Amino acid sequence: MTSDTARPLDPQVASAWLRRWDAQQERYVADRERRFDVICDTLCHALAGCDRPLVLDLGCGPGSLTARVCRRLPSARAMGVDNDPLLLALARSVYGHTAQFAEADLRRPGWSALTGLNSAVDAAISSTALHYLPAETLADLYLELADVIRPGGLFINADNLYDEQPMIAGIAAALRRSRVASGEDWAAWWQAATRDRELAGLVAERERSGAGDGDHRVSAAVHEQLLRRAGFDQVGTVWQAGDDVVLVAVRRQTVKH
Repeated sequence: MTSDTARPLDPQVASAWLRRWDAQQERYVADRERRFDVICDTLCHALAGCDRPLVLDLGCGPGSLTARVCRRLPSARAMGVDNDPLLLALARSVYGHTAQFAEADLRRPGWSALTGLNSAVDAAISSTALHYLPAETLADLYLELADVIRPGGLFINADNLYDEQPMIAGIAAALRRSRVASGEDWAAWWQAATRDRELAGLVAERERSGAGDGDHRVSAAVHEQLLRRAGFDQVGTVWQAGDDVVLVAVRRQTVKH
């Protein structure tokens, strides 16, 4: 029996929902396109000498970042990973001709085996996704990610990474909120998707899968500590606007025993 996730949606229907998705994301990320550009610029610089590099997008959602990577690095092999069947169906329907998409839950150890990867990853990326994970889950994720990325490869995480100093964090968040777009928000988008008969089966699958939301507000400092502990020996910020941060980590060249 074929699941609703595997059935392609009408491309026009999926494209319309993707446009609405990108618009509502602008409510939360004031410099979203600039953030995507920074990720792609970083990949272009770091992977300049790689022939057909393999790029893994963690928590890819409907594939917005994955698609931009494919456009900027046409020689790259890109795979998006997510556990939300509805968002994956949108990604496959619109971007499936240029990238692969795999269903796996990043909250569970062994997620990388479910992707079907058969070679080391040159770079892993993520945007506005890992704040769904608490620190203890991130620790496990980064350990598994270090086993997947080749030595010298990199991980790029673009997210709202909060400062541990409450007044600084408050100012940064207020500045971001003052600059984001208005319009449909996250809750309204999902409410509308739930009412769309074309998506009804996928909505039901999503509810069964336990695809979650929420913000665990893990700071950039904690991300750095967890990444270094997992096997990344260079970790730092390459771009920041308030609490909107692009953090880059380089996989250690040699494994310590």
